Amino acid sequence: MPVSHLVLALAVVFVWGTNFVVIRWGLDEFPPFLLAALRFAFAAFPFIFFIRRPQASWAALAVFGLFLGAGQFGLLFYAMRADVTPGLASLIMQTQVFFTIGLAMVLQRERLAPVQVLALLLAVAGIALIGWQSTHAGAASITPNGLLILLASAMFWAMANTVVRRAGKIDALAFIVWSSPFCLPVLFGLSYALDGGDAIAASLRNATWVGWASVGWQSVGNMLFAFAAWNWLLARHPAATVTPLALLIPLFGMGASALVLGESLQGWKLGAAALVIAGLALNTYGPRIAALAKVPKPS
Repeated sequence: MPVSHLVLALAVVFVWGTNFVVIRWGLDEFPPFLLAALRFAFAAFPFIFFIRRPQASWAALAVFGLFLGAGQFGLLFYAMRADVTPGLASLIMQTQVFFTIGLAMVLQRERLAPVQVLALLLAVAGIALIGWQSTHAGAASITPNGLLILLASAMFWAMANTVVRRAGKIDALAFIVWSSPFCLPVLFGLSYALDGGDAIAASLRNATWVGWASVGWQSVGNMLFAFAAWNWLLARHPAATVTPLALLIPLFGMGASALVLGESLQGWKLGAAALVIAGLALNTYGPRIAALAKVPKPS
């Protein structure tokens, strides 16, 4: 990979990781489901008038929009409102990798390699450590409800990944733009039901430039720029070259939360991060190492 492409990939991973801090700033001014609705509204409009609809069915667009918008980000924002710190959220969301593998096993009869079983056990051990800590009195980093909601959010992310895989080769940016409107009625409806019209109006009326900058960064920077750049790189390099860089997302997320928001990085939190990231790394590299080991050496 050329240095310029590597820098672009690292920029994308940096944006995705540090965005959890930006989400925290947005939640200080908007209710969670309203913030998610604004994110997807500005990801769709006005771009939908200038980008041609991708070669995908309306059903695929609708289901993907609901899974990604209302499922993944709606639940993520709801959990981050008061139940989990941004750094831990950036780590737990990476369990979507294993949910995606599980769905592939059920729906497409894919087999799990032995090394992937070990990778899954490492990640489960890390999540179990987080869950054990969440039950301790005075644990301010995460609550049991926050962990369950985030795992559900990661599951919806995996379901959205499955929809994309079944859609085949499509324009990824157009797919994001055209699928975004489908989640808006659900997100606005949930915000109205849980927060009320007065709270929505007050947050929109009193939001500062920081709140609106958070919305804009998530819509344009995080979704449109980063997503398009990542898929541009995947179109020019093997997935095995590009995707391992995603292992840096929780490192950027936890580091940014510690530096900017003062999130404490206790030993148990670092241990859980090490287990989850080790599982992700083993899942990424393990099958390739096993395959290379089977290659006969030249005489």
